[in-house]
Amino acid sequence: MIRNIQLRISLKEEGQPGGLKTKTAKYLGVSEDAIKIKVERKSIDARKPNIYFNYKLEVYINEPMPKSDGFSFEYKDVSNAKPIHIVGFGPAGMWAALRCLELGYKPIVLERGKNVQDRRRDLKAINQDHKVNPDSNYCFGEGGAGTYSDGKLYTRSLKRGDVRRVFESLVFHGATEEILIDAHPHIGTNKLPKIVQNIRETIIKFGGEVHFNTKVTNFKLNDNRINAIILNNEKELETQRVILATGHSARDIFELLHTKNIALKAKSFAMGVRVEHPQHIIDSIQYHCNGERSPLLPAAAYSLVQQVNNRGVYSFCMCPGGFIVPAATAESEVVVNGMSPSKRNNLYANSGIVVEINVDDDLPKYEQFGALKGLEYQKSLERLAFTSGGRSQVAPAQRLTDFVEGKISQDLNSTSYQPGLNSAPLHSLFPKLIGSRLRKGFAQFGKKMKGYYTEEANIVGVESRTSSPITIPRNEKLEHPEIKGLFPCGEGGGYAGGIVSAAMDGERCAEAAIIGL
Repeated sequence: MIRNIQLRISLKEEGQPGGLKTKTAKYLGVSEDAIKIKVERKSIDARKPNIYFNYKLEVYINEPMPKSDGFSFEYKDVSNAKPIHIVGFGPAGMWAALRCLELGYKPIVLERGKNVQDRRRDLKAINQDHKVNPDSNYCFGEGGAGTYSDGKLYTRSLKRGDVRRVFESLVFHGATEEILIDAHPHIGTNKLPKIVQNIRETIIKFGGEVHFNTKVTNFKLNDNRINAIILNNEKELETQRVILATGHSARDIFELLHTKNIALKAKSFAMGVRVEHPQHIIDSIQYHCNGERSPLLPAAAYSLVQQVNNRGVYSFCMCPGGFIVPAATAESEVVVNGMSPSKRNNLYANSGIVVEINVDDDLPKYEQFGALKGLEYQKSLERLAFTSGGRSQVAPAQRLTDFVEGKISQDLNSTSYQPGLNSAPLHSLFPKLIGSRLRKGFAQFGKKMKGYYTEEANIVGVESRTSSPITIPRNEKLEHPEIKGLFPCGEGGGYAGGIVSAAMDGERCAEAAIIGL
């Protein structure tokens, strides 16, 4: 007999020997020996002082649990198949390539950066020596910006594709099966590189190609159709189908398209800061505890949103037990991002706190840049962060309370950000569009989360790469409306916002690109 049930157990019950099984047997009125349990879903409800674990279970009563065969992917040998060229090897590019294997077409991936192993040296250089390799950094290289990130897999894009397929693909390539169960799954920056490498090996094993240090520097068009791409300003490669999956930081691609009068459209986005608290403060607030959190509980996260002067101010990419990293892609800018290891066991919690920017109303001084106006606005704040931080990868920072109250911080709290922090008056440096809204937003957040507004927190600038400030348009066939054979894809095209949604968009673009080939 099989029963599907939903069960709610307390933190105390969770910690007892046999916790879940004992509670399930008692709920069903059977002995523990009579049941076998498969967890379908797990979440934590910490809204009240009494913390509960919510489970969705499949229970087998007096019968064996069937063995799971896992999820299979039928990849074909595409060594001699028709090619699809994929520019960029982030989540969109990776899953576009995997889908090509299933469909019987040969993915040829062109990635400007290095593989995951070689990329580590450039990450060390930016953290320790403040040297930015513009083609290999936290944004560019094998796996894209997602490789060295928290690996958060939560998405609201449930109608854009098969979320479960993406999760099963990750498990197939080495991710833990826990991501199939957790309500807010994540993989961790320490585990993602191996998974990304496994995906690359799958592509090569079945006849696809992945080329690193291969930067697309131009496109050749004929009768509004893409027929060749130029690599590293030298090699010309003929093509009929190009999936453009370059990510939201490939500014040279936006500028190239703009120069060639290929239609682009400015898109609203968000910018702000990273706020960093000691993790124990967030734990105390979210878990209603004064001391250390229970070992049964993960590092606490939060999600905040507030309307301030007709613009949303909200938390973005919250990283419990994580660290702040330098995400610049050029020497003369400072950009910060956040990530966490799989155990989320670092001493700090950080989150982007950003302000919505409406490109139609908020950037009148940048109208001269047309579709690139949001991009140019991003650049201006990143250069400001660079100069106010000390013209290196040291980031400008301020105590949270000093920022809100308009005071210069005489000193700063310790931080996870390796290049270091420099005290700067961010309250006066930020344009009013962002700064005033952030200050009011933080004050409101302090009312929603008692203890959040504290001098023990730093704010660090600037968090500017939340999403693409540009949309590369496409029609109902997912093809650029002016250029045949060009398929804008993922975050860089303006069609995704995270690993899962980018992966699903990559699959859809692969399916679209093969039509008529």
